[in-house]
Amino acid sequence: MRAEPNLPPVIDQTPADLRYRVALHRVHRLGSMRFGILDAYFPDMEHAWRASHADLAAAGLDARTATEVVRAQQEIDPDAEMERLAQAGVTALALGAPGYPSRLGEIDDAPPVLYVRGEWRPEDEWSVAVVGTRRATAYGRQATAELSRGLAGTGVTVVSGLARGVDTIAHRTALDSNGRTVAAVANGLDTTYPPENRRLADEIAERGAVVTDYPLGTKPRADFFPRRNRILTGVSLGTLVVEGDFQSGAMITAKFATEQNRELFAVPGSIFSPQSRGPLGLIKDGATPVMSANDILEALNLTQLGAQMDFGRAAPPDTPDEQALMRALSREPQHIDVVARRSGLAPSVASGTLALLELKGLVRDLGGMQFVRVREDAADYGTDEATGTSATGAHGTTR
Repeated sequence: MRAEPNLPPVIDQTPADLRYRVALHRVHRLGSMRFGILDAYFPDMEHAWRASHADLAAAGLDARTATEVVRAQQEIDPDAEMERLAQAGVTALALGAPGYPSRLGEIDDAPPVLYVRGEWRPEDEWSVAVVGTRRATAYGRQATAELSRGLAGTGVTVVSGLARGVDTIAHRTALDSNGRTVAAVANGLDTTYPPENRRLADEIAERGAVVTDYPLGTKPRADFFPRRNRILTGVSLGTLVVEGDFQSGAMITAKFATEQNRELFAVPGSIFSPQSRGPLGLIKDGATPVMSANDILEALNLTQLGAQMDFGRAAPPDTPDEQALMRALSREPQHIDVVARRSGLAPSVASGTLALLELKGLVRDLGGMQFVRVREDAADYGTDEATGTSATGAHGTTR
């Protein structure tokens, strides 16, 4: 059973609020918990940024953190920070704001600000993390390539960490398969690590996204990589561990997946290979053994994803309740409570009708009770209640 989502507060990511949020994010002691304290106490981030030491203490910050915020007010120019991001081709997404990966927002310690080079798209919610050792065996390299190819070819976004070995193979295979891939890194996006993957990182940004929760100018450090791994698993429906020993980074990633209540998969290997000790131990503890990409797709209920993303095959909504839900849904993930409220249906009716729409291929359950509309052939569901506009565009294709 998937745990109830720990939904972040919805915030208005105006340019003004975002610039102060980005500036505050450069204060290294301000993590998700302390940002939550500021959001709860101040009406917006501008007030938090301009607050005195006494006001910050009254909000609930400890004295040391309050001192660092006051010092940052004198040393950091919020407008200059936004200009640096723009020059680097980086977008900042605030937790709870539109565009922030919805599944990542559900985890404990979700990044208060996520930096993106490239574009995080709604379809990236259908993603699987592929991780493993930097010293992959020939078997591990082959397994990574075959499984990544199978996932990418079905429309699943392949997520990995841009490291040497398994990560590099997973990214490269997804790109070569004309699929999408996302790299989560442990440094600012004006740095590439390892340096030999600079060209690969550029390709990922062109056809997917490179993401981090570290501000520009942050160099990679050994202790940053384990925290980076929570993003790999946090954005993904499930995590696949290909190879790695008991104490490897891949096993740290697997621990995050378990803590976040994500599906965990592992590639069986030789009992005589040190690089298979980690995956075999995970399987022993309950991870799903994987022999093909289809094993992952079936476990995540994604076997029909390719057909559903090949738009136009779905049966139309043919009841007033179904049409009301289609008007309420969009290509952006929404919690079922929001969908029910916007559609005017009782939660129990909305839940059952959403299940029927998913069977028709019109709706996708992203997990965490988040739903999106899968674009289909022209159909007029009437007026969008949220925007007052037609649900179809000029050429009859849903937006």
